Amino acid sequence: MQGLHLTADLYKCRCDHAWLTDATQLGDWCLQAVQAVGLQPVDKLFHTFPGVGDEAGGVTATVLLAESHICLHTWPEQRAVTVDVYVCNFGADHSAKARGLMAALVDRFQPEWTEQRSLDRGDGE
Repeated sequence: MQGLHLTADLYKCRCDHAWLTDATQLGDWCLQAVQAVGLQPVDKLFHTFPGVGDEAGGVTATVLLAESHICLHTWPEQRAVTVDVYVCNFGADHSAKARGLMAALVDRFQPEWTEQRSLDRGDGE
């Protein structure tokens, strides 16, 4: 059950506001990004939450991968995003693909700053 779990918290994103509020736009782009790094999407769920007052709601975008999953949550009112990329390394090491995907996801939102973490999963046997 070896794998790599990458997380990123993105702050003060300078991207176009639609990337934080349009589930279809964000979801379609996520699928393209997944395929561009060589991972295999097997299912997806993209959801826009209702806004409050004049503020648009955030988005959750999840792509189930043959190798595991990615999940993004946006907070347009804070111009913030959280990102999880998790790959299992059963049968092959997908770590480089996961890192490439995380870099593309972070770049998409153009944050002023990020907090990123990396966790090796499993015991290596």
